[in-house]
Amino acid sequence: MAHARSRFGLAAVLLAAAFALVGIHPAPAAAAPNDPEGGTATLRDQLEAASKGFVVAQSTLAKSKKRQQELTTQLAQVERDLVVKQSTLGEVANTAYQRGRLGPISALLNSDSPEGFMDRAAALDALAATEDKKLRDLLDTQEDVKNAKLAIDNEIREQQKQVQVMAARKKQAENALAAEGGGDSADGPSGSGAATASQGPSGSGSCSVKDPTGTGGCITPRLLHAYNETKKAGFSKYVYCWRSGGSGEHPKGRACDWAVASGGFGSVASGSNKDYGDRLANFYIKNASALGVLYVIWFRRIWLPSSGWKSYSGSGSPSAEHTDHVHLSVT
Repeated sequence: MAHARSRFGLAAVLLAAAFALVGIHPAPAAAAPNDPEGGTATLRDQLEAASKGFVVAQSTLAKSKKRQQELTTQLAQVERDLVVKQSTLGEVANTAYQRGRLGPISALLNSDSPEGFMDRAAALDALAATEDKKLRDLLDTQEDVKNAKLAIDNEIREQQKQVQVMAARKKQAENALAAEGGGDSADGPSGSGAATASQGPSGSGSCSVKDPTGTGGCITPRLLHAYNETKKAGFSKYVYCWRSGGSGEHPKGRACDWAVASGGFGSVASGSNKDYGDRLANFYIKNASALGVLYVIWFRRIWLPSSGWKSYSGSGSPSAEHTDHVHLSVT
């Protein structure tokens, strides 16, 4: 019996060493949490639609504000050019007025030779062309001012539209939570996620990348970026991403569950494990834009881009209540 235990222990050591050599970490006993992401499938669909719609509108709003700033700068420059051109054309007009209507004809008739007549005719033609160009420049600049103002007005209307969309999506998410008996305002985790993540790929992307957590499934490029940035920030405990079947973000390759205990899932976090989960959740909130965060669930609360932290909970096990892991979903 003792020899059997010894052989079993040696085999376990050798197996762990083999995993380490090929870069695979053996999963804890509770490899996959019982995490249906909380609530019903209807609720999860509503939260996905609401949060994704809010994030898209938020991004469009930011782009519109940036475009408005660029147009405002452009308008200021064009208006300065307009003042200069109006002044220059005014001087030309004043000079022509002082010469009188017969000024050009008088200049030609007063020529003392045929050569002088031709020279003065050419000079007057050049002057007329210069005046005509200045007038056309002035009219073009006036048109530029008009177009810049119209473009700014369009951007302002676009911003107003996106603000309304964001408000509607916020209401959609909060109504969906309230219908499931949650959604009360909740305090966020203590501490802060000090690390700053790099900007990830844009767009949702398809489930096309091998899941690095050894599930045999796939994840999206955006989730892979979030996974790598999380590791880079020092959060290295057990993580489980893709899961087959069911609703929610895991089967789509857009969600990961990060255990807060070194042994995996199954126990309500406390002490240093609770602090680890708090810091991880805050890391995602701080870097929500760079990582494309759709929502974060941690310790009976959910963070939404539209609404911040709200009460949110399954019932029963620590995994269902998200008290043993931080759930991350990306767009």
